[in-house]
Amino acid sequence: MEVNKLYAMDCLALMKQMPEDFVDLTVTSPPYDDLRNYNGYKFDFENIAKELFRVTKKGGVVVWVVGDRRNGDVSLTTFKQTLFFKGVGFNVHDIMIYKKKNTPFMRKNAYTNCFEFMVILSKGKPRTFNPLMTKTVRSGFEMLPFNKRPDGINKKTLGKLNEEKVKVNIWEYAVGLGGTTSDKIAFQHPAVFPEKLAEDHILSWTNRGDIVFDPMCGSGTTCKMALLNGRKFIGCDISKEYIEIARKRIGIKNRLTSLIES
Repeated sequence: MEVNKLYAMDCLALMKQMPEDFVDLTVTSPPYDDLRNYNGYKFDFENIAKELFRVTKKGGVVVWVVGDRRNGDVSLTTFKQTLFFKGVGFNVHDIMIYKKKNTPFMRKNAYTNCFEFMVILSKGKPRTFNPLMTKTVRSGFEMLPFNKRPDGINKKTLGKLNEEKVKVNIWEYAVGLGGTTSDKIAFQHPAVFPEKLAEDHILSWTNRGDIVFDPMCGSGTTCKMALLNGRKFIGCDISKEYIEIARKRIGIKNRLTSLIES
């Protein structure tokens, strides 16, 4: 199985060529609930889930970015798929939220939907976790509560507030040109997720030189960000048109070898 390559083929056929325990991280957003016409292509969710479990390394992670159709009766696709993943052997390590800062889609009889789920699946305990940090509002020394008395009054002691803390599991990104990506060619694909979303997961769950996989890579966002962060990538899409978009995006940098080896 060659790495640092994009494959124009069915992802099930590609995964069957992979050995067991091969991939460190999968980051993908599948075509759920027929909300977009991906050149008319469908996907065999259950068999893909089984193959993902087989090819994922022990301690490896799958990030499954999905939402639910909302037309007065929410489809609950996210939950159904998550339970199936659990049934084939994955641990549901976390359920995270991808919040869109500038969603344009208004709804007539419900609040505007601005999020998708990011289901974090692991094969056993995650082997790698490099937590992303964010600055705290306050830092330095102050009196901090450490125990609540029966009367509801907190005991306090002098403690130090850190300058940084681990990010919460709701991640917010701007969408559209300049937010999702600055690559105009990417928007020839009907559904592009933010480069920063892919990058943040790649940095969180892998180290340099690890293999990052996207079985339905579309415009190639996951593969591009894996490359730019010194990881090896494998991208697959059944659409030759989308693979050509991905190849052009990744080819823009034209320094594949130097990035992987540096």
